[in-house]
Formats: sequence, C-alpha cells, structure tokens
Amino acid sequence: MTKIAVLGNGRVGGSLARTLTGTGHEVTVADRSPGSAADAARTAQIVINATPGAGSLERLVALREELRGKILVDVSNATVDGPDGLPADLLHPGSSLAEHLQEALPDTRVVKTLNTMLYTVMTAPAALTQPPTAFLSGNDPKAKQVVRGLLTDLGWQQEWITDLGGIETARATEAAVLFVPHVIRSGGFAPFAISISR
Repeated sequence: MTKIAVLGNGRVGGSLARTLTGTGHEVTVADRSPGSAADAARTAQIVINATPGAGSLERLVALREELRGKILVDVSNATVDGPDGLPADLLHPGSSLAEHLQEALPDTRVVKTLNTMLYTVMTAPAALTQPPTAFLSGNDPKAKQVVRGLLTDLGWQQEWITDLGGIETARATEAAVLFVPHVIRSGGFAPFAISISR
C-alpha cells in the first residue's frame, strides 16, 4: 500500500483516485478548499497532479515544501484553449510543463505520464481495440520504476509502457495534445490514445 495524494477532483483525478483506492492504495483527494492540497501532499509518498495544466505550475510551486522528497506524477497538459474549449496551442512551446515543474521543484522527482490519451483510457487501457502506449519521462530511474508499478495497478501491461528518457522528453508527449481537437472533431468524443506499433 502506498499513500497517494491526488491533486484535482475532476474527471481525471476522480477516476485515478477511485481505481488506485480499489487496488489497495491509501488515496487522499485534494479539492479547492484552502489548505487541502498542502495537507494531502504533506502526508503522501506520491502526489499526482491532475489539476488543469494552465495553472499547475503556480499551484505546485506553492507546495514546494510539502513536495520535497516526493514523487510527483504529472498527468496534465498545459494548453491555450480555443473558443470551443479544446486545446489550440501549447502554453510552453519549445519546452513542457513537466520541465518547468522539475526546474521549479528541484527536490521533487517529477515523472510525466498518461497525458497522451482521453482520461477514460488512463484507468481502462484494455478497453481499446488495440493496446495503447503509456510514456514515462523523468530524470530519476527509481521514481519512474515506482510509477511503472502504479500504471500496472491501473491496468497497464508492462509491454504497453515506454520509458522515453529524461524529463525533457515530456515536451514531445505534451505536444501530442494538439492531436486531440482534430481527432475529436473527426471521430467524436470517444476514448483514444496514442499507440506505438512495432
């Protein structure tokens, strides 16, 4: 059992929290009330950032002390949304939210994952017609190994998980969010993910 704090209680955070609780982890979900995120992060071993990406950096930097020595799993995408609410551009072109988080939180081990799919796939990857791919980006190999274990608990098979390397590789997976509005407009709001076929 691992103590996990999920920051964000929307569709993404709620789904991750329910599934991880169901696999035996002790999960606390932080809402928007004052002090909730700090309290949840303080007692956790792993913190999952499921807050809207546009405000994630500011929110998490405010938790620098609570996140010290912890693994921060970042599943969000920092985008500039278009008039229809879908991603229209990247908030950090030429970089990534994950890189900014790692730079701002040097004593926290940031791992980027699960940001290249609709939220329903995060906790039900086997529901797709072909295996999806979950990518890992991060500078700490041990932290990525821990996150790999969490992905297994969420239903991901080991062969569906690809370690891309350092945190700088997150700029590639974060850029993949620009596929989302086009895929939704062409095929409707149905579960999908990026898959690497070999």
